[in-house]
Amino acid sequence: MSKYFLLFFICFYQFVQGQDKRPRDYGITIGVLPTGSTNSITDVQGVTVGHITLIKGDNIRTGVTAILPHQGNIFQQKVPAAMYIGNGFGKLTGISQVNELGYLETPIILTNTLSVPTASNAIISYTLLSKENENVRSVNPVVGETNDGYLNDIQGRHVSEENVLSAIANASSMVQEGNVGAGTGTICFGFKGGIGTASRKLPEGSGGFTVGVLVQTNFGGVLQLDGVPIGEELGKYYLKDQIESADGSCMIVLATDAPVTSRNLKRLAKRAFLGLAKTGGIASNGSGDYIIAFSTAEGLREDYYSEDPMIENKELRNDRMSPLFLAAIEATEEAIINSLFAAETMMGQGRTIDELPVQDVLEILKKYNRID
Repeated sequence: MSKYFLLFFICFYQFVQGQDKRPRDYGITIGVLPTGSTNSITDVQGVTVGHITLIKGDNIRTGVTAILPHQGNIFQQKVPAAMYIGNGFGKLTGISQVNELGYLETPIILTNTLSVPTASNAIISYTLLSKENENVRSVNPVVGETNDGYLNDIQGRHVSEENVLSAIANASSMVQEGNVGAGTGTICFGFKGGIGTASRKLPEGSGGFTVGVLVQTNFGGVLQLDGVPIGEELGKYYLKDQIESADGSCMIVLATDAPVTSRNLKRLAKRAFLGLAKTGGIASNGSGDYIIAFSTAEGLREDYYSEDPMIENKELRNDRMSPLFLAAIEATEEAIINSLFAAETMMGQGRTIDELPVQDVLEILKKYNRID
């Protein structure tokens, strides 16, 4: 474990040294709702995120990102959840049970495509390690992925169970973005992609709830930023000269403290997909675009075992959902843009993917009067 911890520390150090400005630091404001205190998924109380980043030699560029909905025993205290498929070219594990029963019972793990089985096994091990779970006979691990095989030796399957368990153990309220964790080897709109996060805080008159989003960006299309055609202006977009590919994937994890159950969480997840569309993503044929949404509201959690056969849920009315819909759209859009601003140029397997040229983007935004 020590060599991976050292590798993680080195990568984290490089990240914080090289990427210290987010879009809002340049005066770029997406949407109309205010952000949470850190503008990240962990603004939803109780949610934590952990990364393990694997960079070795010329060909290993991958990692693991873990999202925990609360700090207790998740299997014993399941949280309401739902999933939505934008385009289904992916290997999301656990989707059928979550959509059937409406609950999440494990941490959410993001990694690369061929490491999904390893991550699933690690989640099972993590769950069974708890003494409270010693009689458990069934676990529904939730693992999402994108394919980082352009920069990473994906066939080498370098992610280990130990890496997954370490990502869970490292989870905290501070979320790193860019070339970290599951976003280490990803590509977005032809530029270096990665992990991004954002949040929105509703006005008190709309409940004062928080919506947080984390994304693993690895997809293509025609990049837009706050409605400005950045991809066109930079001359890099899908179908340009018939050589740009839009295939890839995007994993979107949405958390909220609003008291909503799986039915309205699925509606919320659908709106998050609109946020991806606003960045210019097209959900291409080869793209696996999935949204996993969950609520941390304690009153809606389900005990693994209870002698009471009845459940009483007090949840938000349908006609109070619209502010949350807007929050989901805005937070998703900004999280994707944040991933691009945070990511840095990366070489892997003899190939190079350049980072988004931020200074050029700023000049374009000035041209369109979006910033001063």
